[in-house]
Amino acid sequence: MNSTPKIGIGVAFVIAALVIAALSALLMRAPLGDISFLWQDSYYRHVTQFSFYQAFLSMLLSVGGALPVALALSRRHFAAKSWIIKIFGTTLVMPVLVGVFGLLAIYGNSGLVAKWLEHFDFTLPFSIYGLGGILLAHVFFNLPYATRLLYQSLETIPGEQHKLCAHLGMSAWDKFKWVEWPRLRQQLPSVCGLVFMLCFTSFATVMALGGGPKSTTIELAIYQAIKFDFDLQSGALLAMWQMLLCGTLALSIQRFAKPLPINGISYRQTQFKGRESMLVRVWDMGVITITVIFVFSPLLMVFISGINSAFFKVLADSEFWSALGASLQVAVMSSGLALSAGIAILSTSRRWRVQDKNRRANGIEMLGAIILITPGLVLSTGLFVLLRQFTDVFQLAWLIVVVVNALMGLPYVIKTLAQPMLHVEQQYQYLCASLGLKGWQRFRVVEWRALHKPVAQALSICFMFAIGDLSAIALFGSQEFKTLPLYLFQLLGSYQMASAAVVSVVMLLLSIGVFSLVEWLIKPRKTSIIASNTGLKETTC
Repeated sequence: MNSTPKIGIGVAFVIAALVIAALSALLMRAPLGDISFLWQDSYYRHVTQFSFYQAFLSMLLSVGGALPVALALSRRHFAAKSWIIKIFGTTLVMPVLVGVFGLLAIYGNSGLVAKWLEHFDFTLPFSIYGLGGILLAHVFFNLPYATRLLYQSLETIPGEQHKLCAHLGMSAWDKFKWVEWPRLRQQLPSVCGLVFMLCFTSFATVMALGGGPKSTTIELAIYQAIKFDFDLQSGALLAMWQMLLCGTLALSIQRFAKPLPINGISYRQTQFKGRESMLVRVWDMGVITITVIFVFSPLLMVFISGINSAFFKVLADSEFWSALGASLQVAVMSSGLALSAGIAILSTSRRWRVQDKNRRANGIEMLGAIILITPGLVLSTGLFVLLRQFTDVFQLAWLIVVVVNALMGLPYVIKTLAQPMLHVEQQYQYLCASLGLKGWQRFRVVEWRALHKPVAQALSICFMFAIGDLSAIALFGSQEFKTLPLYLFQLLGSYQMASAAVVSVVMLLLSIGVFSLVEWLIKPRKTSIIASNTGLKETTC
């Protein structure tokens, strides 16, 4: 962990070289001057407009719905609150097709709601396939995550302000207007920007629920151009267009998003009861209840539907075990690669930060997070175009999928570990130097004890992203090499819903088990350090 700056620089250089090489291959296929072609073709113009339209509506519904839920959770205290908030934080990394299957089981044309309406001679008022289904899925994945972010923002309101509001007898509306809204307003631009980017670059959701050319996004158009039409020029052109739009959006979000100020005032530890009407309490509990039902019912349906007559049939299928093995291999390798690269980059950036070289530190961390403006499908497309000139790309499919998934997980490693690693360096650098702790000894005695929890979180997030990713494997997958998401997508496409339910419940159980297993495996041993004049001794309890 205490690596020299050269290691982090080398890793960042390799990442930059890989991305530049992939983008250069795209530029050779689609020079930037040809982008005007996108506006001359009515289909590509529609695809671009629809990408913005569905992302804007999804952001509006997700963040608009998250506001009252975050406020309600902030005002109310009950037994299951911490558990609900924890689950809300995991929906973003849940395998997308698992959530899609749960939504189909409830809101599909043959789902639970449709069957219930049949008893009253009504039909489902919307189709799950098309814009309605895309919006429903995006709200399902992003509303809980946006709620968690906004709730964390409300929790940073100092306890003294809550106490003052209670003493002044402020109503719920006055407290919202003068205390809660100013705090939410600081966080809203970054939350809105994050949700918009996630929906704009959504692939698996649109691929599963798009419903035809009318509901196609840029990423799906890239996949169709390369996979089905083998039109590399159009695919490369669309990929460059996608990256240009993502880069512009990312810069715009960074421009308007403001970090929350940190002060020395104590945050709320106890709940101060203000002047609240019964209507406010009923509203809060109603909002929380509806949201919990909306979020948890698809997951419950995955479990209920997964135990069916096809359960043992799927488990006896060699294709299922082949897909499961490929998924585990890809997830383990890509999450380990992302974690190693992230630690190397952050070891360099934190050394520069303690030396007041913040500009260099920001630069190397931005290189590590370059995938945020280079969607996985765009990078996969570039690598496909680049490597096919030298070899059979599908022979390298496993390696490409691992690398792309590692790069997709790297920004989350950097975001999760950046502050904890910096704090460890600031707090223990002089103590380690005085005790002579270096290299592996420092990592085992100091770093691991302080960082095991954020490391577990980062590793789990990367693992779950890789387990549920469909973008890279959709382009490089074949009969010989397929992961669980591709296998599940093929089952859904052929309407084998019983078998798809079994695969969905396996993926959901795998995702849930990852968090528990990783946290259990990396629990540090209790270690005490005894320093003496003769050296350093370590005892383990």
